[in-house]
Amino acid sequence: MEFVGTVGAKKRTTLRKVMLVGVCVAALGLLPAAAVATPGSGVSGTVVAEGTSEGGLEVRAPEGRTDVTFREITVAPGGSTGWHTHRGELIAVVKAGTLTRTLHDCSVEVTPAGTSFIEPSGAGHRHIGRNLGAELVVLWVTYLLPEGSELSDDADAVDCPAAG
Repeated sequence: MEFVGTVGAKKRTTLRKVMLVGVCVAALGLLPAAAVATPGSGVSGTVVAEGTSEGGLEVRAPEGRTDVTFREITVAPGGSTGWHTHRGELIAVVKAGTLTRTLHDCSVEVTPAGTSFIEPSGAGHRHIGRNLGAELVVLWVTYLLPEGSELSDDADAVDCPAAG
């Protein structure tokens, strides 16, 4: 008889759970639709630059308070950024022209208009950006830097072998 009582108790518990779920669903149906999306009003936006990365982008903000700066950078034909580093990560979109970057390991990355890239942080990631083309390079860059940091820090050039 104890076994039958246990089965009956389990059935009653299951029935209570089903009824509770039913009551919750019914109650949700009676709530006003205030949470439904509504069209905006008096707001406009302009896409100023967009670019697609070659792979996934993983961005890490610095620990603690972060300065977020958005900047347009123009590099004239034959110009360069000079060797430098950043204390935080950057997200860059090449708006116009083609930027050629030499990285800390002497690898070269060519990024034309319509592409984007991440520049990692730290002294171990020295790099230089050059405009080897005939038109202006225009970059739109978002900096994620520890509070109070300079946008970039000058760095010694990497001794890369000349391309042959």
